[in-house]
Amino acid sequence: MNLSEFHAEFRNHVQGVMAERACNPDEAFPQEELIFAELAMDDVSAAGISEAPEVCHWEGTIRNAKLRISGYSISGDDTRIDLFLTHYLGTDHLTQLRDSDVGGVAKAAVTFAANAGAGKLSGRLDPTSPVLELVETLERRWHDLDQLRVIVLTDGQTKSKHFSAREVEGRLIQVEAMDMERLFRHTTGKPRDEIAVSFEQAIGRPLPCVHVADPTADYDYALTAIPAEVLRALYERFNTTLLEANVRSFLGTRKKVNAGIMKTLIEEPGHFLAYNNGLVIVCDEAEFTKAKDGQVGISLMKGMQIVNGGQTTSSIYFSSRDNRDLDLSRVMIPAKVVILRDGEDQGRETLISRISQYANSQTAVKTSDLSANRAFHVEFEKLANETWCPDGTGRWFYERAAGAYAVAMLRDGRTKAQRKRLQEVIPTRRKLTKNDLAKYHESWRGLPNQVALGGEKNFVAFMAALDEEPGIVPDTLDVTWYKEMIAKVILFKAIEKQIKTKDAKSIFKQGYVNVASYTVAMLGLRLGDRLDLMQVWQRQDTSGPLSRLMWEWACVVNSVFNRVGAGTQFSELAKRGATWEAVQAARYPEFPERVPELRQMQEV
Repeated sequence: MNLSEFHAEFRNHVQGVMAERACNPDEAFPQEELIFAELAMDDVSAAGISEAPEVCHWEGTIRNAKLRISGYSISGDDTRIDLFLTHYLGTDHLTQLRDSDVGGVAKAAVTFAANAGAGKLSGRLDPTSPVLELVETLERRWHDLDQLRVIVLTDGQTKSKHFSAREVEGRLIQVEAMDMERLFRHTTGKPRDEIAVSFEQAIGRPLPCVHVADPTADYDYALTAIPAEVLRALYERFNTTLLEANVRSFLGTRKKVNAGIMKTLIEEPGHFLAYNNGLVIVCDEAEFTKAKDGQVGISLMKGMQIVNGGQTTSSIYFSSRDNRDLDLSRVMIPAKVVILRDGEDQGRETLISRISQYANSQTAVKTSDLSANRAFHVEFEKLANETWCPDGTGRWFYERAAGAYAVAMLRDGRTKAQRKRLQEVIPTRRKLTKNDLAKYHESWRGLPNQVALGGEKNFVAFMAALDEEPGIVPDTLDVTWYKEMIAKVILFKAIEKQIKTKDAKSIFKQGYVNVASYTVAMLGLRLGDRLDLMQVWQRQDTSGPLSRLMWEWACVVNSVFNRVGAGTQFSELAKRGATWEAVQAARYPEFPERVPELRQMQEV
């Protein structure tokens, strides 16, 4: 598939999702631009460029300035914020865009950020505004932010992908374009193509190395030492994409800086090279040149990935971020560089995977680190592919590998008839990501305050629980367990659907996911085994009586949030253990009518 074909298929995917949603009477009529934004943000998150974004379309004005965003992502420690904005063309052909086009669009988000950071927006917003949490975070953290990016999402093709940082209100704002070309790279599994470093530009000379060339091997090999300032700059720009091939579940913003590394950086920076085990790097291309002294050096690396040394990289980055006086100029990090030679893609990716696995085997790697490939996810994906819904025509789709759903749509939906058939079999409403599964499972298990911490944090906790709490899932997943798990997903979605309707907006003004999560947790806690989940699976929906019961319980949960919140955003309240205790202590209505899914008719 080439870029033009990808553009056409992505547009067809957008239109297919639009047609699917247009058939749902409970949803507002969809817009292509908004659907494009959602799908593009999913890809950005799956590629590791940003943490899971919140879709949030908002626009306004201050004086004559236009402010607009389409979504945002806040890192777990509030030190990195990404703002997303769409420039949607909706054309059947791939349109070339000028850099000035992207800059003009980005201005609305830059202006939004500047006004929010200066405290000019929070007082103007309604307490239930979907961007209030973002605005308050920008205002509170403006001068402490480590990184603030504006990412323009477009279905065109831009010449530049990264633009010069803009200084606004004393804050540097980076601007990027996520165009069709970048999305194509991610979908075809090569987001690392974007990662390139010229050492002649970065440090003014090639990076001295020992180059070991073997014409019979499928790779070249070099030993070198990388300046810490270069490594820091690379991580600041590319974040976890730099570590995509690392087998570890990278938790840079959620793990404490290694004390030994910090001590060496402060007290003995010149000895870092001697003390540290170093990095293992793979790259798709490297250029070697001779310096003035005749020594061979690496002048350029493209498609660079750190497959071992993620914690060293993050520790250097966060140490320098938290200690502005830290001098990295004398710090060098030893590195082994493996340069891949031309070959078929599958073979190259297998080699990267094995290098990553064996390089990391020097220290203990938890089973949960290999999240996508661990048995639980492999078995769940197999059950999803093999288990058909009761109507025999559709099934659920488990996205074990990031972006797999989009790849399936693009690969198997080549014609209009094929796309229509595929969307009937696995519509987007039946797609589950790993984070989705963790959200639904842990909500039912009575951990809604953990779920509220966010997709990545909850997923990591879920993975740890699988290792540390035997019995929360069967040792070997079976069809019955799978069907009951999907029934829990259906319950969650049914509650969320009810409270997001137009008629419900007078009661439920915010925190839809949080209210649904807490309501599901109460269903699991109070009803437990009495709820016949197989009936929910058979219906692929909930009965009228059960839907009405869930509505009543969701109203109670919502009232508790309003009572204990005193104006606090639900997303913040939901993280607190005290909120979960208050929700559990509330009184819930008795069953007003017979609920078919309940095995016993007892009071709650």
